[in-house]
Amino acid sequence: MNYTAIVEYCKDTGLYVGYIPGLSGAHTQGETLDELNKNLQEVIAMLSESGPPRLETQFIGTQQIVVT
Repeated sequence: MNYTAIVEYCKDTGLYVGYIPGLSGAHTQGETLDELNKNLQEVIAMLSESGPPRLETQFIGTQQIVVT
């Protein structure tokens, strides 16, 4: 199964923070993007222990908002 992760960088902590939209509890952090990816895989695996996790919403995309 493929999932889309939202990834941000926190300047305060120096960590990458990621979550899977629509998958409750699927959020984690890491010092590198590789570590974040590994941690997200582990979280999804834990959420899958009782069967495939069910997405509560469907990720559509992002939009750029221009404020004038």
